Amino acid sequence: MIDVVIVGGGPNGLLLACEPALGGVRPVVLERRTEPDPEPRSNGLLGQVVRMVDRRGLFERLSGRPGPPRPNRGYHVFAGLPLDLGLLADSPVHTLPVPEAETVRVLAARADEFGVDLRRGHELRGLAQDPDGVTLTVDGPDGSYELRARYAVGADGAHSPVRKAAGIGFPGVSQDRTTTRTAHVTVPADRLDPATGALLVPDHGPVLPFLPVRTATGGFSYAPLPGGPPLVATAEWDQPATDEPMSLDEAERRPVADRTVTYSQAQAALLAPGDDVTGLRALFGELLAQPGVVRTVADLVAGADTRYPVADDAHPLAGWPAPDLDLRAPDGVVRLAELVRRARPLLIDLTPDGGLRLDGVESHYVDVVRAEADTDATALLLRPDSYVAWASSDPHPDREALRAAAERWFGGPVDA
Repeated sequence: MIDVVIVGGGPNGLLLACEPALGGVRPVVLERRTEPDPEPRSNGLLGQVVRMVDRRGLFERLSGRPGPPRPNRGYHVFAGLPLDLGLLADSPVHTLPVPEAETVRVLAARADEFGVDLRRGHELRGLAQDPDGVTLTVDGPDGSYELRARYAVGADGAHSPVRKAAGIGFPGVSQDRTTTRTAHVTVPADRLDPATGALLVPDHGPVLPFLPVRTATGGFSYAPLPGGPPLVATAEWDQPATDEPMSLDEAERRPVADRTVTYSQAQAALLAPGDDVTGLRALFGELLAQPGVVRTVADLVAGADTRYPVADDAHPLAGWPAPDLDLRAPDGVVRLAELVRRARPLLIDLTPDGGLRLDGVESHYVDVVRAEADTDATALLLRPDSYVAWASSDPHPDREALRAAAERWFGGPVDA
């Protein structure tokens, strides 16, 4: 039986396939296209995914320059409105301009290095679940066949056949106020008013940005600064060695998905045509001149505003992605991003005596690094996705609390 079958060989599917491969699992990836899609669907990565690809050793391959990723400290946009990140002392927004075709090429090469079975020209035709696993019916170049797997993952787009076959609902809100069509259009310079940004339409006159225009054949609006949600977001690890993976998924990933929907809906509302929206945009633009508002929106844009559930008395770092630290270890300075590329649990011991221990677990489950760093924390226990599972600022951290966190996330101790 195959451990995991991933349906969809785009950026999300390939990125996800590489994660279990780091732990020795070799997924099968089914992609209906025989060749990567040449259509320019996206032109870059935005937000936490940029930090994540750095923490998997992919940033240099995708960017063509050494890491670490540098945050965007200039202007960004939110719903076509300028977002001045220069107002922030520490911008959370990371951007990585790279065409989707190149992203797919790099991720496919990484998957091949890990021995992932990428099957192009293989299309899902059916999926049936039972208590022991999933049976997938696939059409391939040589005919139809079945695969038996413990898990099937849908990374096959908004109209996901996996979602439909599994009976997973797709609740949403239908909107009939506007119809959007996207095309590559070059507007001659003499058709734009340099003073107002208006589009000069023959036989009609100037059309100001975002305002609705009604003609004899229909209506349209002109938006020169489109905005959109993060281009790639995926759960790269979410399977602790416990019996609660589904409840964990609900507790952690659903709020992130809900936040992404909110992000998109808010921009859509601000980009909609209408005089009522024009006033809202004007007010929102004024608010974006305030550093506090810029911080809130920038965190939302970056996907850096959602903390995973933790106990009420948890350390302030717990539940967040690990900070980008330079660790001064006996062998020299190393970036934290370089230490998490194996996707293993990691204990960073920053105590003065470097004597933190996990008896019976350390050598089997958790890698340990002893170092110094410019942080108030004295110990960090990281999940394989580099989120902080537990942390302490005590010079002598509570060993029982550390042990309990390790057992919760990575399974019970194994005696050496």
